[in-house]
Amino acid sequence: MYRVRIARQQAQQWPKALQQGAYSKRSYVTNAEIESARKYCVDQLRKSDYDSYLIRNFIPKFRQDAYDALRAFNLELVRLPELVSNPTIGQMRMQFWRDAVNNTFAGKPPKGQPIMILLHKVLRDLAEQFPGPGEISPNSIKFWMLRVIGTREKYMDNRPFTDLAALEEYAENTYSTLMYSTLAALPIQSMHVDHLASHIGKACGIVAVLRGVPFLAAPSPPVQSPSGTDVVGGGRNPVLLLPLDVMAEAGLREEDVYRQGPQAEGFQDAIFKVATRANDHLITAREMLKKLQAGEDPGHEYEHQGEAEHNHIMEDSGDSTKRDIRRGFGVLLEGVPASDYLARLEATNFDPFAVRSGGWKLPWRIWRAMKTQKL
Repeated sequence: MYRVRIARQQAQQWPKALQQGAYSKRSYVTNAEIESARKYCVDQLRKSDYDSYLIRNFIPKFRQDAYDALRAFNLELVRLPELVSNPTIGQMRMQFWRDAVNNTFAGKPPKGQPIMILLHKVLRDLAEQFPGPGEISPNSIKFWMLRVIGTREKYMDNRPFTDLAALEEYAENTYSTLMYSTLAALPIQSMHVDHLASHIGKACGIVAVLRGVPFLAAPSPPVQSPSGTDVVGGGRNPVLLLPLDVMAEAGLREEDVYRQGPQAEGFQDAIFKVATRANDHLITAREMLKKLQAGEDPGHEYEHQGEAEHNHIMEDSGDSTKRDIRRGFGVLLEGVPASDYLARLEATNFDPFAVRSGGWKLPWRIWRAMKTQKL
């Protein structure tokens, strides 16, 4: 059972460049730049993250810009390992994003960077809606974004996960954290909703790794010079990101997957075990959601309760929890595409190479989940 915990009052003021008065005197971005940035972010989701493109329609319209900016930001970080030729350049790009986030939260987004321009607009709107100190903290959203950068940077070299717990930690610090940042932008400050987001985000992170197996286990096309010849050492080597303890238990060797694909001995057993952990988190989230909607205790403690930026004011009221769940349910819809993928993976006997698109059923399932408030 949760203990009632009083949050530290966030005394930070919004940067002057984001406050209404200062903004009216000097505009760092124009309306045309904002509209162009919005179109860029939405187009990125439509082309490269269709699940998020569908879900954005169920985020409250006055915060869709926040969702679009944060998801496009995540896309940029996900792509980086495939776009850089060596670790040093990768670290430089990560530092660029770190500086961009810090500057944007200081009220000065990088010129010409559409994601940060749209995020600047979101922060300006929040500053106008919640101008007083302690109402919401801009540092909360910033904290989550910097955590995503730090985790993506750590795993930019596609290092293997030592065990399932390490994979879950990665998922918590990327996909769950991305959900926390969206909730903070709504804003929703609820330990219960954070707890739900933690389980759903872990499932999404594990599913993302499973989805990436067919792509990462194959070598990337060779990098070519301007003359058309292959560059020695160019391109990415194949990699298998399944947890090492799971692979050892299943008797699976990376080299066998590179040569034999899904026919490698132990491959489907390893996929099954990892997929089961993702499904366990979704089952836990569904059970929690049902209890919370009925005004009951969630049934177990939140492992991150009281940690940085989870130190919320807890109201001893089932009505406030139900209200927060309704307001934030669009964010929780991230669990629907994850569940849909796991079902399609099971239908192929846990062969990610054979999984096909969910087609028209996924949009309908997302709509139904929102309509029924069930995952």
